[in-house]
Amino acid sequence: MRSAFIVDGLRTPIGRRGGSLKGIHAIDLLGLVIENLVSRNGIDPIDVDDVIAGCVSQLGEQTGNVGRNAALAAGLPETVPGTTVDRQCGSSQQALHFAAQGIMAGSYDVAIACGVEMMSRVPMGSTFSYEGPEGISTAFGPKMYDRYPGLVPQGLSAEMMAEKWDLGREELDEISYSSHQRAINAHDNGYLDKQILKISETLDKDEGVRPETTKEILLGLDPAFKPDGVITAGNSSQISDGAAALLVVSEEIINKYNLEPLAKIVSMSVVGTDPVLMLSGPIPATKKALEQAKLKPEDINLVEVNEAFSSVVGAWRKEFPEIDYESVNANGGSIAIGHPLGATGARLMTNLVHEMKRNNFRYGLQAICEGGGTANATIVELV
Repeated sequence: MRSAFIVDGLRTPIGRRGGSLKGIHAIDLLGLVIENLVSRNGIDPIDVDDVIAGCVSQLGEQTGNVGRNAALAAGLPETVPGTTVDRQCGSSQQALHFAAQGIMAGSYDVAIACGVEMMSRVPMGSTFSYEGPEGISTAFGPKMYDRYPGLVPQGLSAEMMAEKWDLGREELDEISYSSHQRAINAHDNGYLDKQILKISETLDKDEGVRPETTKEILLGLDPAFKPDGVITAGNSSQISDGAAALLVVSEEIINKYNLEPLAKIVSMSVVGTDPVLMLSGPIPATKKALEQAKLKPEDINLVEVNEAFSSVVGAWRKEFPEIDYESVNANGGSIAIGHPLGATGARLMTNLVHEMKRNNFRYGLQAICEGGGTANATIVELV
């Protein structure tokens, strides 16, 4: 079987909801990242076989096939197709899996795996409809409600995660505080310079990171989802705007253009879990990816586990104590940086491969929980 390689990853700075990126259309923002990703690697755009884009709220400005429209906005030839994926928060990680699988199968030689979400312009949940006095979502249907009468919003699932894995408020706030401190350190030391595409006269760094955050401030926040809960706005991911893209190629393209890839795809997993608890998927997804790669947890040098809520990370690290937490979300996560849903998978992988290169780490792992109780995990190896 052929191998798939990540040559490069590039992303925008992540903007706060209602912040500096709010005036930019999703297609234009993602198109800008794709255009710069292709040009800075010297790839002839005619060689791009497909553009696979993650986007969750496919409504209004984000409907009509974001992947195809962004490819055209990027100036790619009209012969380059595009498609759009919705695997909830893991959409652009799934886009990477589809791109890599296409290359491994021989269907592609060059694919762009990417994602975008402009949550300031297309609000989270705007694709859902509700009915009845209790506001029951119509997305699931009677048969699913019959099977799972306890379906709850993700915030309550995050509370369930904290209860099941015995995660207290202090531990969850510590994860949040660490996210901000690590993000500040990464910015101040220039660790993100190669992966961020500055938006001229608009935004040149991640907007959600709060240097003023202290443990005392976090402890003073009220629970967000239940009166006696432990999940707050401070230890949850931020609603954000942003885009990211990865250039995925075959060995033939590496040789044709004399490229220096960052990493090789080693294994890819996707799993389903209880849709009520919903957020535990990164744990079995990680186990499956490790089994496929014939690796042990202690073989992994660097990890990105999406900080949808701090309880997701807290539960994951309890299940994998062999992995040093200093190596998990080492440059901060979605609590500090933000979580533009469709872009986060590609953003995390962009950081993972660049940070592996900077530190000469051999193996990296990424895992994301997803709405509906699914999760993706990916293991990559430094080239």
